[in-house]
Amino acid sequence: MTIGGVITNPGNSLEYKTGDWKVLMPVINQEKCIRCRICWYVCPDSAILELDKPYTTKAKRVYKISYDVNYDFCKGCGMCAQECPVKAIDMVPVEVS
Repeated sequence: MTIGGVITNPGNSLEYKTGDWKVLMPVINQEKCIRCRICWYVCPDSAILELDKPYTTKAKRVYKISYDVNYDFCKGCGMCAQECPVKAIDMVPVEVS
């Protein structure tokens, strides 16, 4: 980090992983998730990833996409879990090793 936080090369936020200060982390239950995209939309850090990864539920419902969390940038704010209409996201304590 530069003195005073001056950004000398714009667009470099991906170089600075900011997800290591969280105490809770979201875990997405793919079985419960209805792929409404609300978690992706409300995440202030764009840490919810929409992946072209098919998923078939135990009830044989097929989704073409899946959601995952980029823990390198997730700060554990819990907005995704709070806004999930089917409560498919649990906030769990981060294990410190």
